[in-house]
Amino acid sequence: MDQPGLDKANKRTLRGEILAVRRGLTPGDTQKAAAALSERALELPELSHARTVAAYVSVGTEPGTRALLDTLHARGTRVLLPVLLPDNDLDWAAYDGPDSLTPVQHSGKMALLEPSGPRLGPDAVLEADAVLLPGLAVDARGTRLGRGGGSYDRVLARLGRAALTPALVVLLYDSEVVAHVPGEAHDLPVHAVVTPSAVRRFP
Repeated sequence: MDQPGLDKANKRTLRGEILAVRRGLTPGDTQKAAAALSERALELPELSHARTVAAYVSVGTEPGTRALLDTLHARGTRVLLPVLLPDNDLDWAAYDGPDSLTPVQHSGKMALLEPSGPRLGPDAVLEADAVLLPGLAVDARGTRLGRGGGSYDRVLARLGRAALTPALVVLLYDSEVVAHVPGEAHDLPVHAVVTPSAVRRFP
């Protein structure tokens, strides 16, 4: 098997291991972690000074983003949230508080909470000063492991084509900062990872 094939297999294995651990988390575990994540993330200058933050709504046992979204919104930060398109690309709409979120069931996927406001188009992410990326792991180089759907690869490619470099931040549990994530040529390293116990930056 060639190296790309090995990397894809290793990514699948790592994803499976991390998702299995997340499935074992209790509501108490996730709530405690979400509060700590919000507190640490809000200390980041990249977020506290941002006029616009592209973020996402956590679901299930993902590291929680809801408290962070609400605090950013209350501060007057413009928060953009994704709307999944049929081709797995992302449209965007502004977050206007918890009542602006609607459950949406996409075919073959878990139900997502998406913003109900006017759609702003896939290029709206180009206005973001910081982008919060969902992920499953990050390594010492800042290489992020996503879920494999490719939606955020498109977002990062769109930013790259526009020669924009917003702060890229991923929120994870402590155990998800790992020694090595198999990388590909198109992978962009994140600038920082926030976990309940620490913030780690990458050069």
